[in-house]
Amino acid sequence: MVYILLANGFEEAEALVPLDLLRRAGIETELASHKKLDKMGGHGLTVKADCALAEIDLTRTDMIVLPGGGIGVHNLDKDPAVAAMVQEAVDRDIWVAAICAAPTLLGKWGHLRGKKATCYPGMEHGLMDGLPQNESVVVDGKIVTGRAAGSAFDFGLKLVELLAGPEKAEEVRSSVCYG
Repeated sequence: MVYILLANGFEEAEALVPLDLLRRAGIETELASHKKLDKMGGHGLTVKADCALAEIDLTRTDMIVLPGGGIGVHNLDKDPAVAAMVQEAVDRDIWVAAICAAPTLLGKWGHLRGKKATCYPGMEHGLMDGLPQNESVVVDGKIVTGRAAGSAFDFGLKLVELLAGPEKAEEVRSSVCYG
């Protein structure tokens, strides 16, 4: 199971493109938010979460995904349950993925020490002691980072590859005529 964590102000493309690609690959994926309420994206799109954060069972979780969006990332950071869930995921060796501004949360929470990572250009200082890379998507250990909304397809396809293999990622890429 993959959970994409939403907070008001999330970047729609960074949440919904990976969601779509993961589901096309047959990977069970749900949108999760603090109280399973509708969440407003940074560009006015309202999305209903599939489950509440409190319903997530990390013992049956393969990956946690944090979409970006400046306001959304700020709101994720304000919820202590998100930081605790990411810490538990790291402790359990579960994949953690973040895109755009969200990798700065991983930096703030100490999960990028000595790891290669990418984020929205100009926010590299927020990676803290991570090693900034000028790439669309970076994988280091069980941490996956993506640059920005324009990287959403590359990011989503990398998540598919990591969870279902390169053949499945290529099948999905081809089915959506990407690249």
